Amino acid sequence: MLVLSRKVGQRIQIGDQIVVTVVRVTPGVVRIGIEAPDHMAIVREEIKLDHTERSSEDRLFHDR
Repeated sequence: MLVLSRKVGQRIQIGDQIVVTVVRVTPGVVRIGIEAPDHMAIVREEIKLDHTERSSEDRLFHDR
């Protein structure tokens, strides 16, 4: 994992198509903006994990 320090307004470019911008920093919260092509899904990890857990539970219920 690459760890970088950035200030508000500074950007990080990932490859040719993704740009991450630090929008705001408050105690305990960092707000970022992500620019990426429309075909790329950008999903918060906790949402993806919740969806994966629900899918597993649904399969267990339907397989009975």
